[in-house]
Amino acid sequence: MQISNAQSRAIAHGTGPAMVLAGPGSGKTLVITQRTRYLIEELHVKPQEILVITFTKAAAQEMRQRFCAVCGLPGVTFGTFHAVFFGILKHAYRYTSANIMTEDDKFRLLRQLLQKLPPETLAEAQDEKELLSDLAAEISLVKNEQISLANYYSRSCPEDVFRRIYRQYEEVHRAQGMLDFDDMLVCTYELLAQRKDILEAWQKRFRYILVDEFQDINLLQYRILRMLAEPENNLFIVGDDDQSIYRFRGAKPEIMLNFTKDYPAAETILLDRNYRSVAPVIEGALKVIGENDHRYDKQIRDVRGDGPKIDLQELDSQEHETLYLVKCIKKSVEEGIPASEIAVLFRTNQGAGPFAERLMEFNLPFEMRDALPNIYEHWIARDIFAYLHLAREGLDRAEFLQVMNRPKRYIGRDSVDAKTVSFETLRTYYEDKEWMLDRIDRMETDLKVLARMTPYAGVNYIRRGIGYEDYLTEYAKSRRMKPEELSDLLDEIQQGAKPYKTCAEWFAHIEEYKQKLAERRVSRRQQGDAITLATLHGSKGLEFQEVFLVDVNEGVIPHRKAVLEADIEEERRLFYVGMTRAKDRLHIFYTRQRYGKVAEPSQFLDVLLKEGPEKSLRIIKK
Repeated sequence: MQISNAQSRAIAHGTGPAMVLAGPGSGKTLVITQRTRYLIEELHVKPQEILVITFTKAAAQEMRQRFCAVCGLPGVTFGTFHAVFFGILKHAYRYTSANIMTEDDKFRLLRQLLQKLPPETLAEAQDEKELLSDLAAEISLVKNEQISLANYYSRSCPEDVFRRIYRQYEEVHRAQGMLDFDDMLVCTYELLAQRKDILEAWQKRFRYILVDEFQDINLLQYRILRMLAEPENNLFIVGDDDQSIYRFRGAKPEIMLNFTKDYPAAETILLDRNYRSVAPVIEGALKVIGENDHRYDKQIRDVRGDGPKIDLQELDSQEHETLYLVKCIKKSVEEGIPASEIAVLFRTNQGAGPFAERLMEFNLPFEMRDALPNIYEHWIARDIFAYLHLAREGLDRAEFLQVMNRPKRYIGRDSVDAKTVSFETLRTYYEDKEWMLDRIDRMETDLKVLARMTPYAGVNYIRRGIGYEDYLTEYAKSRRMKPEELSDLLDEIQQGAKPYKTCAEWFAHIEEYKQKLAERRVSRRQQGDAITLATLHGSKGLEFQEVFLVDVNEGVIPHRKAVLEADIEEERRLFYVGMTRAKDRLHIFYTRQRYGKVAEPSQFLDVLLKEGPEKSLRIIKK
């Protein structure tokens, strides 16, 4: 690839700070590796004085390999923030890898702390793994944002409970001499802030600092970076504010947007050529991201020239969407596009289910970038199955205990002691409480009604007739979730039941699906030529000849959780990342209905839809 004028300017930047705005497919890796070579060969900087920071271990390894291929000189430090900062801590405190807590260690400790809480302090978590994950993420956020614990309001549990867990978590693992990944940042910041001699030593060691994917930086990382870069401030940052998509991890696009305020002398260079995508993809993506207010304005030129128009497709329902997807993929494969050059991208991991099922049905090979969740193993699905089993197969005690108070009926565990539950025994136990007898009678009647229904009608009756949806609303409130997060799962479970006339047929399909998933997990590394299924987050950094963006409906993308302007702008950046994965062909699908309810196309499509068909867009409506 011939080096452009903008790339040459970036590579040959002299001393002092610089910001390189590097959009999708602009050749930023080449710029970083060639600049590193330039520092050594042209500015005569010692390799040991150069630090190149990336956000993933794989990116650091790739950067090192690319540099060695063009230069071959040892001594330059390539590493992630955590690896570099842990190296600083090792020199100061003689830490070893044995002092690092794994994620399993972290979850194990949090689980122990939860189990020690008095039962009344926290509503029963139906999915412990989900709660642990939420707590771990919030602890990480408090540390990285350096938020005062007294001023932090938890999203997953009451404030007093979160603060108690946080303090105990810190006390226990620090007493054991252990560091979690966030401590590597916290302790490095504290060390360098308190020990000027140590800070000065590292400032002299790393006189030139280059940072890749700068848009993903968080506040604590930036503060440490600024200290290390002083006093020379040879800080060379490369990134794209339009691809900042990790606010939930603490990344702050504002840091990059304010970089020239922090460093007024910084040179700003725009890599204005996209070597990846054809013109229609670039034009459409720029129109979408141009709707964001808080960004650097960029004029990006295509290098590859014209290509197929973006295919913007309206479909009637999700069933039609999955069938149409299969039809398009089959056609592309027949035309010679390798399956490995085709990607299906969706907003959340849970959204993969219907598409994975359909690809399995047609024996199309695919691989998931992340583990494919089985919705039928979710605790909500298990509750639904328990009700259906109780209605048809008798009152098994374990399943009865599972749902007897979902919704709340105030039935105590002490009243259910036999392997098979009897409503007559229950009535005898509560014979002096007439209000309880009414509840028991109603449950028995509900199960009799449920026994005569098809799976689809049965799920609907459990939701609305029995009151399970009301229970989920109360549960969501106790966990500080949006009820829609849980009702969406119910919608998908109910939709999955629709094709089946009997529960036996539906359960047989679920078991077959479970087995296929298990087989796929075992064989996915040997897939070879396979379609990629990935979330929009998981697709970052990848590229494919043909990309399908599916379920581009309001409430999905942008996600219904996105309420504030900053949230909407992040969701638009996420959509932009998805669009710019496409090299040749880009398809965008939205549906007129989801789970039997009217659905609207995403607001992100407005800028495309209002202009109608043009040279970069092909709109197809039912």
